[in-house]
This record gives sequence, structure tokens and C-alpha cells, in this order.
Amino acid sequence: MQDFAQWSLDTIRGEEGSLSWLEEQRFDWTTATAQALEQILGGKTIILITDKPRKWLETYILSNLNTAMQERPLLPIVSIDSIYLHFDNVNSGEMIDIVDDMISLSYKEDYFFWYIGKGDDKRSDIAKRRDNSYFWIFDENFHNSFTLKSYDTHLDVKLLQLFRLFNASLNAAMFGDIDVGV
Repeated sequence: MQDFAQWSLDTIRGEEGSLSWLEEQRFDWTTATAQALEQILGGKTIILITDKPRKWLETYILSNLNTAMQERPLLPIVSIDSIYLHFDNVNSGEMIDIVDDMISLSYKEDYFFWYIGKGDDKRSDIAKRRDNSYFWIFDENFHNSFTLKSYDTHLDVKLLQLFRLFNASLNAAMFGDIDVGV
């Protein structure tokens, strides 16, 4: 079983230069992603949250994470909007507490938030309250995060590349090719 950090480096380098931008940030990638993979392997549900400009990525992830072509067990993943349709109207800390309590009751604490978007977006607030959340966050450093720049002209391409690497990492972890223990 290969170490996740080394596997990530080998995979990044094996992508014929398309992921060369990620090589410098691979330690941030492996640290944050290893914890997310460990939670997935532990059976936790992923509650996906994106800011509005990344709604397309949410749709893409939800459509592609569990396709039949994956040849792996289905993963429990839902969008925050499918859990609470009025999530965009949540403005106060008290209302975030109420939504978080509802989710905790529904999922028996066996879930984690995966947030993708700008760090200052109000949709990130519920994920920032939990230590086990996973972030692909823009313009901000945060615990369990992989940081990107929102003004990067190649941001959308990088997000798709990250999802592809995440998916490959998930397969490698599920089939015992890598050790993601943190």
C-alpha cells in the first residue's frame, strides 16, 4: 500500500504536465483530501455546498461521483440545497444552528461538509463551524482546505482537474492502493 502523498505526486507527474500547477501545492492537497477520504471510507455522507458561481461544479460532481462507470460502491452524497431548499435565505447564526441541528439529527453526526467556493461567501458559514469539513476554498486559508485563487483565469479547468484527481484518489483509497491514514 502506497503513501497517499507519494501516490499523489506520482499521479500529478503522470498527467503529462496538465497538473504541474498542483505539484507545489500537493502537501495542502494531500493533508485536506486524506481526511475527507478517511471520512468517506468510514461511511460518512458528503454534504456538498458551493457558492453560486460554482453551482455548475456541484451539478457535475453530483452527476459524476456515482456513475455506473465508476465500478465502485455508491457513495452517499447530497447537496445542501436538496436537504434544505431555502438555504440561501439562512442569514443569522441562529438559523445556521437550526439547519445544522436538523442535519445532525437526520444524519446522526455521520456526515461532513464539502465546500467549494469563495471563503467570504455566506454559504461557507455552516461548513466553517465544523472541524471535519473539507474545503476547496478561494482567496482564504482555512483548516482542512485546499486554497485556490478566485481570479485565476484557469480556475474552472483546475477545478475539473481537482475533481478528476479526487475521484482517482477515492478509487485508490477504496481499493486499498493507498493509505490515507492521518
